[in-house]
Amino acid sequence: MQAKVTISLKNGVLDPQAKAIHHAIESLGFPQVAQVVVKKQIILEFAQNQHCEQIAQQIAKDLLANPVIEEYEVQILDSTNTSQA
Repeated sequence: MQAKVTISLKNGVLDPQAKAIHHAIESLGFPQVAQVVVKKQIILEFAQNQHCEQIAQQIAKDLLANPVIEEYEVQILDSTNTSQA
């Protein structure tokens, strides 16, 4: 079983990396792109299927995300959609 943790900046927090990417995209001649959002995605693979979501939530809260500036989402992946991770 796998859990996908997606971490992004909270609304209102400046993202210099996204701003730099957006500027580069415009420099390449693509003014159609209105906004860029950068997110981190971490895949946790579990040896056992018990309590995976609870454990992943706790890991995201305690270790992976900075609660002051970031928010996170945990998604449990089953065997049919693990290739999308």
